Amino acid sequence: MNNIAMVKATVQYPVMEHFYTLQGEGFHTGKAAYFIRLGGCDVGCVWCDVKDSWDAEKHPKMSVQGIVTIASAHPGRIAVITGGEPAMHDLNPLCDALHEADFKVHIETSGAHLLSGKLDWVTLSPKKFKAPLEENMSAASELKIVLYNKSDFAWAELHAEKVGPDCRLYLQPEWSKKEKIVPQIIEYIQEHPQWQLSLQTHKYINIP
Repeated sequence: MNNIAMVKATVQYPVMEHFYTLQGEGFHTGKAAYFIRLGGCDVGCVWCDVKDSWDAEKHPKMSVQGIVTIASAHPGRIAVITGGEPAMHDLNPLCDALHEADFKVHIETSGAHLLSGKLDWVTLSPKKFKAPLEENMSAASELKIVLYNKSDFAWAELHAEKVGPDCRLYLQPEWSKKEKIVPQIIEYIQEHPQWQLSLQTHKYINIP
């Protein structure tokens, strides 16, 4: 067994769930994607809808080879590494193996931990509960701010000043507050057209 094969067989990650679906948020909304939700998170968003992901020890370990083999059974070639907070893990082995299988590798992260691995798309969604690292701001392909109340607009602008000029800017309502927040987001975007609206479309159409 060569070194690459050994890494694939022996390196493991705590995987809460993995599934083939459509990306529901942001720039790649509507595209087929394989989601890999890793366990472990120390950000602690009070409104998190996957709190079961926080404790990495609760979730079974899967080898890199196992993850990539299952993902490769589907025709889509976008792999989204999410969590939890996936950047808590060394993602180099997983990213390398996914690229070898012709995947584009996306990550959804709060930015609170240093990024690792070769990433083709970085969705940065900073949270007030644990601020993102400054060195992660320039890596963002899209900035996605989840709005829970009106004060979050100022939070959004604070971080928009720190990302690169080509980073796409999205405002997304927190799901439980969507009826109240969406009209505010629409009005805000009309006044600040550099922003776009992101909705959790997968929840509207009832897919994972």
